Amino acid sequence: MAPAADREGYWGPPTSTLEWCEENYAVSYHIAEFSVGLGSWCFHMTLKYEMQLLDELPMIYSCCVFVYCLYECFKYKNTVNYPLLFLLITYSFIVSIVYLNLKEPVFHQIMYGTLVSIIVLRSVYIVLWVYPWLRGLGYTSLTVFLMGFFLWNVDNIFCDKLRALREKMPPVVGAVTQFHAWWHILTGLGSYLHILLRHAFLLFFSLYTRTLFLKHRPKVKFVFGIWPILIVEPPKKL
Repeated sequence: MAPAADREGYWGPPTSTLEWCEENYAVSYHIAEFSVGLGSWCFHMTLKYEMQLLDELPMIYSCCVFVYCLYECFKYKNTVNYPLLFLLITYSFIVSIVYLNLKEPVFHQIMYGTLVSIIVLRSVYIVLWVYPWLRGLGYTSLTVFLMGFFLWNVDNIFCDKLRALREKMPPVVGAVTQFHAWWHILTGLGSYLHILLRHAFLLFFSLYTRTLFLKHRPKVKFVFGIWPILIVEPPKKL
């Protein structure tokens, strides 16, 4: 039997410009690599370039949404920042057009990394100087995301060694060493926590203000130093 990495399946030879460290068609004749998310699933299942775009371009679009939200989350009025909106749409459009013609993964990685850097810097500013009580949630989100990024690079650099190691392991144990899969899981969790960071401010600000108005004594505490909860104590009796 041919090595797992050399097997061909239902979708034929890969045409994608990227192929990660997972063994192709190791589990199913119809799925080259298992993954998460609709676009990512289509890409990893087929390893076709058209499906690769469904995985990678939405990464640019979703990051632009995060950037807009982070720079607009302190507004009190329901208004639209049209200059910023135009800038982000233009950025997404240019990246899409260039990537469709260039077909160079490094270009996408640089454009995506630029957006992530903006998000990280803005988030650090918020949790350090604006809302320090959200530091636990902010640092956890950043740590989880960077851990996924680290494992993704380990998977790229030591791919041959990891594949050789998995051939000597039971399938269940070997699956744990699929660090590209961990990249999806950890970056997804990090993004979720990042969304919570913004909504935590809005939610807790509303609850905190209301309880103060009712003469109660609100306190914000973090479960395991991460998850914020609001504890309301009754007003002191005179």
